[in-house]
Amino acid sequence: MLYAIIGEDVPNSLEKRLAARPAHLARLSELEAAGRIVLGGPFPAIDSPDPGPAGFSGSLIVGEFESLAAAQAWADADPYVAAGVYAKVTVKPFRQVFPK
Repeated sequence: MLYAIIGEDVPNSLEKRLAARPAHLARLSELEAAGRIVLGGPFPAIDSPDPGPAGFSGSLIVGEFESLAAAQAWADADPYVAAGVYAKVTVKPFRQVFPK
């Protein structure tokens, strides 16, 4: 089943985010290689694809996991969690309708 993982950044997270980004991307690459990721990416803090020093306000990952508990465990082990980038992480079951 698919699950949406929504991470909400702490204020002024850019420095922590950049430091933890290589490890974060490595985990996402593992999901991609296994064919288990639908999409993933950050929310720019301003209305721009490159927010520069404004940074990001969080991230969204939609991926396939065996269960809600497995998705939550995966989210809890994210390097952004360990680095203090995320103030809050929400994991919810997700049903993809589009694209078909």
